[in-house]
Amino acid sequence: MVNTITPASAARVRVLGGPTALIEIGGLRLLTDPTFDAPGQYEVGPGQFLTKTAGPAATPAELGPVDAVLLSHDEHPDNLDTSGRALLGTVPVVFVTESGAQRLGGNAHGLAPWQSVQLSRPDGGTLTVTGVPARHGPEGCEPFTGDVIGFVLTAPDLPTVYVSGDNASLEPVEAIAGRFGPVDTALLFAGAARTPLFDGALLTIDGAMAAQAAGILGARRVVAAHVDSWGHFTEGRAEFDAAFAAAGLTSLLAD
Repeated sequence: MVNTITPASAARVRVLGGPTALIEIGGLRLLTDPTFDAPGQYEVGPGQFLTKTAGPAATPAELGPVDAVLLSHDEHPDNLDTSGRALLGTVPVVFVTESGAQRLGGNAHGLAPWQSVQLSRPDGGTLTVTGVPARHGPEGCEPFTGDVIGFVLTAPDLPTVYVSGDNASLEPVEAIAGRFGPVDTALLFAGAARTPLFDGALLTIDGAMAAQAAGILGARRVVAAHVDSWGHFTEGRAEFDAAFAAAGLTSLLAD
């Protein structure tokens, strides 16, 4: 399913499946966590597999040029797969964790939490990309899940866009809101991902936590990502929408 938002302030988001979304803002085209492989089983460790259940809504060729990739992390195939890795070499810059930049090399630019860089816009302005914290599981998960980062996009004349990356905690959301809130658009990776590694603990937020995050951020609109296409996602778009309805926040949701 493709979600498209075109607010008056000219930010547009197309969700292509899983965590992959195209953000068009300030004349720039930014792609999150590229995953374009076909459905199938993908090994994540000896005898451990993640199952992809659906392909993307568009191919890299159909997307057209991309100015930058916002990669929350590079170590899991549901966030960066074989086709996604091939795409990385075709874009000017890939923003990722510092450890991810060391592994990827080339055009990968590592960002620490709260570190900012600027991208030049076609209109002569700039877009600031700030890395923000995320935690991909329960407290202390990093040695097993690796480092993860989210992103905030800002400019004086553009809406503020938050990209959560794979995150399972509201604590970083509160810190992000303190620095950047309210935000115009929150692209929230949800899906309540779970694997046996942590006895079924959440590796990404569920719908109820996404609704809480929207309130914390003061988000004007919310785009759901990471809610389909993989077997370890224990909630889909229906559960996401139901959680927002229960919280009285349906009006925030992108179609």
